Amino acid sequence: MAECEAEMGLSITPQQVTLMKSTQDLVDLPLITQHENKLRHDVMAAIHAWGEQIPDARGVIHLGATSCFVTDNGDTLIAREALGLLRQRLLSVISALRTFSLTHASIPTLGYTHFQPAQPTTVGKRATLWAQDLVLDLEDLDHLLTTLPLRGLKGATGTQASFVELFNGDKKKAQELENLFSTRLGVPVIAVSGQTSTRKLEDRIGQVLCGIASSASKFANDIRLLQHMREIEEPFGKDQIGSSAMPYKRNPMRSERMASLARFVTGLLPSTYQTSSNQWLERTLDDSAHRRLTISQGFLAVDAILILYQNIAEGLVVHTPMIEVNLHRELPFLCAEILLMEATQRGGDRQALHAKFRTSALQAMEEIHHGNPNPLLALLAKDTAWGLGISEIQLLLKPERLVGRAPEQAAEFIEKILDPLLVNFKPLPPEAPRV
Repeated sequence: MAECEAEMGLSITPQQVTLMKSTQDLVDLPLITQHENKLRHDVMAAIHAWGEQIPDARGVIHLGATSCFVTDNGDTLIAREALGLLRQRLLSVISALRTFSLTHASIPTLGYTHFQPAQPTTVGKRATLWAQDLVLDLEDLDHLLTTLPLRGLKGATGTQASFVELFNGDKKKAQELENLFSTRLGVPVIAVSGQTSTRKLEDRIGQVLCGIASSASKFANDIRLLQHMREIEEPFGKDQIGSSAMPYKRNPMRSERMASLARFVTGLLPSTYQTSSNQWLERTLDDSAHRRLTISQGFLAVDAILILYQNIAEGLVVHTPMIEVNLHRELPFLCAEILLMEATQRGGDRQALHAKFRTSALQAMEEIHHGNPNPLLALLAKDTAWGLGISEIQLLLKPERLVGRAPEQAAEFIEKILDPLLVNFKPLPPEAPRV
């Protein structure tokens, strides 16, 4: 600001600007604390402390500004930098999921709806669902980075009155000063404000953070379910202990931590809306303590979530034999659609056959509940309405036939969506999270 004011002709010397630039990072926290204990005003405490460090420039520090020039513009710049760091972490996770999806694109696995066995998909196709959520989060983050504005140079209540006075009533120069400030920082400035920028800007930051947390939680919960079924596991250290009482356990601790952190982050958003909805007129101070907690904690928590996410995604262990066991156990039930189409093409009544399949399936399930092998295929083969022998039915039950275009969908998603995002991108070095 001082540089721009000097350039616009205000009485700030090059020496004063040099003094401020050379000491801007020499923050004397003990001295600031001394002033704050006396003044009870954090920004003025910092200004007084800085003025003691550079007495020759003391008189022009904070010229024309208000406290929210410092806090709102500073917090926005920090948030934009933090969003850039999260963007790198998001892309690192997306890159890890791309590798996993490509490697396992054609491995059939049991699909689940309502957490009940459903039509098969592939391991890699399922991973594209996780990646797609993060791609949508990335789009939201990029939009926010493009549009998140500074408060600018608006004065005490947003009218720019102090800057108009500095320029002896020249309102055009007051606006030119703000435009120059925005250009120098390379960040847009909000069109209008009260004493503060609208606190809906923090709501928008919260939406992006909560979106990432929500996507990560869905992934973490899926891994927890898959690990329960022994199909896919998160990394497990050679010397890691799952339980102090049950030494055989392999608990999905990293996924559980992700879910826990995500719950914390998504819990922040309602309270940010409470802040934005309870601002009075041009400003009230009950936003201050709250936003200092929610913004910083939200960023730190999402950073930790994405470190965990990358660690898990890069180290996922796929137990293909167990996937096959679970799939083949349910395979007789999953042949319904194929058998209905095949038998209908041979002249059968689709609705009548649907009812017959349901009756046989319920009978088979009853046998399974009593600990007996699944008799569904034998029951169907005995029913002449299907016109199919058991060997013919078994030929139709190839898992690869039941997954539709899942392998192709995974490959197309990687080629058309992920690869363009990851051109020339180098994933961040993996970090070993302490769980």
